[in-house]
Amino acid sequence: MNSRPRRNRASSTIRRMVSETQVRPEDLIFPLFLIDGKGLEVPIASMPGIARYSEDLILKRIEACVNLGVNSFVIFPAVEDSLKDKEATYAMRSDNFYLRTIRSIKQHFPDVCLMSDVAMDPYSSDGHDGYVENGKIINDRTLPILGRMAVHQAEAGIDIVGPSDMMDGRVGYIRKALDDAGFTETAIMSYTAKYASAYYGPFRDALDSAPKFGDKKTYQMDPANKREALREARLDESEGADYLMVKPALCYLDVIHVLRESSHLPIAAYNVSGEYAMLKAAGEKGWINYDRAMPEMLLSIKRAGADVILTYFAEEFAQRFREGSIY
Repeated sequence: MNSRPRRNRASSTIRRMVSETQVRPEDLIFPLFLIDGKGLEVPIASMPGIARYSEDLILKRIEACVNLGVNSFVIFPAVEDSLKDKEATYAMRSDNFYLRTIRSIKQHFPDVCLMSDVAMDPYSSDGHDGYVENGKIINDRTLPILGRMAVHQAEAGIDIVGPSDMMDGRVGYIRKALDDAGFTETAIMSYTAKYASAYYGPFRDALDSAPKFGDKKTYQMDPANKREALREARLDESEGADYLMVKPALCYLDVIHVLRESSHLPIAAYNVSGEYAMLKAAGEKGWINYDRAMPEMLLSIKRAGADVILTYFAEEFAQRFREGSIY
C-alpha cells in the first residue's frame, strides 16, 4: 500500500503536528450570572459548578479566569421580580446593578472583553424577549427599548452588545442607536440563528426568566430549518452585525458550518446550559468519560466552523489546557 493514513497517527507528537483543529482559551467566552448584593454565591442546581455571583465575587471569578487565559465574558443579570415591568425600564435605570457591575469590571480589568445581553426577558414582567400586547409580541414596539438598552450598556463599558431577542430589524436599529450616541466602536454579536430549543432549561433556572405565558416560537427559529438561518445571516450582516451566532451549538453543527461557508464574518456558537448540564450529569453518573468528552464537545463546535465559543466549560477547559491535559 502506498497510502497509509496511520503513519500520520503514529505518535502523539505527529498527531499534534498534523492536527487540523484546536481550541484555545482565547477562543472562549465565559457566561457569568450576576445578582445584586454582596458576598453572594448562589449555586445553580441544574448547572453543577456554575453559580450566581454578586459584584464583589464576580470580580474574583473574573480575576481567576484571566490568570488562566480566559479574557472574554458575557454577563447575564438575575433581576428581582419586583423590578420587572412591561417595558423593561429597570434595564435603563441609573441604579441598575448590572450596569454598575459592568463599570466595576472594566475599572478593575480594563483589558477584558465584556459582552452583554440585549433582550427584554431578564427585565420583563411577561418573561418574553419582546414587548407584549394582548398576548402577542410586538416587534416594532420592542426595537426602541432594545436600542436604549444597548446604548446604556455601551456607556457602562460593554465592548460587544449581544441582541438575543430575535426581533426583526433589531441589529440595524441597535447599530444606528449606538452610532448616533457616539459608540461607533461598540460591536454587535447578533444571535443570528437562535432556535426555539429544549436545551435552555437550566439557563432559565439561573435567571428565573421563563415566559409567563406561551412560548418563544414566534420569534426564535424552528429547529427544523437551516435555509432560514442563511436568510437571517444575510439580514444581520447587511444591518451591521460584526459577528453571527448560532444557538444552541451541539445540535446545530450543520448550521454553524453553513454560516461559516457563506459569510466572511466571525462565527460564534453558544454551547448552551442544557448541553453543559447533560454532559456534567452523565459524567457524574459515570456513564461517560467526562474528562475526554468535554474537550471533544468543544472541538466539534470549533471544527464545524465556530471562531468563538460561548461556553460554561471555559474556566475548567482553560485550567486543563494550562496543565497540558487537553491534547
